[in-house]
Amino acid sequence: MNQSMISAAVTMGQLQQKLDTISNNMANSTTNGYKRREVQFADLLFQQMESSAINPTEDGRLTPNGIRMGSGARVSSTAVSLEAGTLQQTGRLLDVALTEPGMFFSLQSTDANGQEVVEYTRDGAFYLSPSAGNPDLMELVTSAGNRVMGTAGPITIPSDHNKITIGQNGQVSVTLNNGAVVESGQLAVVNIVRPQLMLAVGQNFQAPQGIPLNQLIEEIGAGAGNFVQQGALESSNVNISTEMTELIQTQRSYQFNARSLTIADQMMGLVNGLR
Repeated sequence: MNQSMISAAVTMGQLQQKLDTISNNMANSTTNGYKRREVQFADLLFQQMESSAINPTEDGRLTPNGIRMGSGARVSSTAVSLEAGTLQQTGRLLDVALTEPGMFFSLQSTDANGQEVVEYTRDGAFYLSPSAGNPDLMELVTSAGNRVMGTAGPITIPSDHNKITIGQNGQVSVTLNNGAVVESGQLAVVNIVRPQLMLAVGQNFQAPQGIPLNQLIEEIGAGAGNFVQQGALESSNVNISTEMTELIQTQRSYQFNARSLTIADQMMGLVNGLR
């Protein structure tokens, strides 16, 4: 197999990963709080074949002498774009949106080994679920059943509640049927300062092992200002027009490399057929 076939075949495999990423972005264009992924490429190993300069014919030349023979390109990273999506008013009391980019709600989830882990999400569509340990309380959960965390533990709501109010600073207040108002906790909101190091779990994120948590996130307290809006949801930051443009360009690159592979194969066939 010659160098051109190797370069084309390797690049096609990497372009397929970009096509998969674009497809995932488009499939989640209507997912609340979803953050689009961007694929970045880097050159693989290449060889520089030097040649002697011919001064009379190379006056003013800017490029180096010789030919660079590469081995294709590879996916160097898949970056997460934390640009904020559009806020959509729903009027539902348990729909909560974060108004600042980089901020995430904290959730309590369970991994495949049954261990409790902390996940971070921008999807603020919350629900109430009966508490297993106390029939007089209900837990604030996500659509997947993960418990929404507060600064002092999971957020719980009295069963005899009449209205739930979530302040702009993340404070959860509950009005009971008898008119009394009780505080149910403060939403645990964090600011992810190094998002490219976080592990993607579906549309949520987890902190990787081996890196101190304080190097990845910053906890946001009630005194940090107004960063929560009740009765609204954040849409994904996927722009379908941009994704379609990227999809077309990537498909053309894939077709170009496939054509290069075909031409190289035909040339090898011609050489092998020489008598």
